[in-house]
Amino acid sequence: MLAPVVALATGWAGTAHADPVAPASIPALTAAARPAVDGSHLVNVVPEAGRMVNMRVYSAAMNSVITVKVLRAPDHSKPAPVLYLLNGANGGVDESSWTEQTDIAEFFADKQVTVAIPLGGRGSYFTDWRTDDPVLGRQRWSTFLTRELPPIMNSTFHGTGKNALAGISMAGTSVFQLALDSPGLYQAIGAYSGCAQTSNLLGEAYVTAVVGRWAGNAANMWGPPGDPAWAANDPYLHADRLRGTAIYVSSGTGLPGPLDTLDGPGIHHDPTKLASQLTSGSILEAATNQCTHHMHDRLTQLHIPATFNFRPAGTHSWGYWQEDLHNSWPLFSRALQTNPPRLNPTPAQ
Repeated sequence: MLAPVVALATGWAGTAHADPVAPASIPALTAAARPAVDGSHLVNVVPEAGRMVNMRVYSAAMNSVITVKVLRAPDHSKPAPVLYLLNGANGGVDESSWTEQTDIAEFFADKQVTVAIPLGGRGSYFTDWRTDDPVLGRQRWSTFLTRELPPIMNSTFHGTGKNALAGISMAGTSVFQLALDSPGLYQAIGAYSGCAQTSNLLGEAYVTAVVGRWAGNAANMWGPPGDPAWAANDPYLHADRLRGTAIYVSSGTGLPGPLDTLDGPGIHHDPTKLASQLTSGSILEAATNQCTHHMHDRLTQLHIPATFNFRPAGTHSWGYWQEDLHNSWPLFSRALQTNPPRLNPTPAQ
């Protein structure tokens, strides 16, 4: 049973016109920013294409500067809730990230929400580690994401105080853990192809393999296997505390699906990429699918409402996660009480 786990280490209608972020608006954002209580603060904001900006935040907990890509809400004059999107095990530091692999700019063009995508946290499970790791360094992601970043985001981008959180793969575990770590911070969470159960034999092997892929030592995170910290951080065991949070969970079976083709998203007719998606991507998704069914049974047992989307096919890959984001947005929107932005329609040609 453990052999496959080791392989895991591997509605507003109409067209809106949203102006790109003007460099002149950056000083206003910087002036609005307020530090967190521990001294974490905004370092700077740099405009990118369209409504995207690069935000650099000093984390006092990690004593380092973290980059957060932010897609501003379309109507800058109105408050907006924040949707945090977490990347997978590589932390989104290369092309495997929400900004590079999905259509978030187009999808959120007419939705009054600010989207924040932190970069970094490779192999960290976005949690607070017990000790610094010789390779991965200081990991205090739970503190950063739940206590340091939100007040800075809300002051800089006119937040409403309502938040949602979604993540893929490794972060599909983290979204549950972060919601448990900071009750009431997130009105909704979404876990796409994740594994919430972490303290049984299979879960410990899964986590150890994912951390080890980046040469990290999971014992520096929660201690050696069997340490009480593993159970303390297991969302499956503490699922009763998720009551009141809107929950969306999804996974495929690992069998080849409609997006696992040469012309599928991100493949670009590359047979090597497709072969990888159909091998390691299939193994990963089959394993997370098992975890997802366990979490479904647990929440059903506890009579906690949740939306589960079990796809009959599909691998561990971005095309399906983009669909998951689209499919979970109505649940997020209701929880965040978003309203359509008031924007000028695109002029007729």
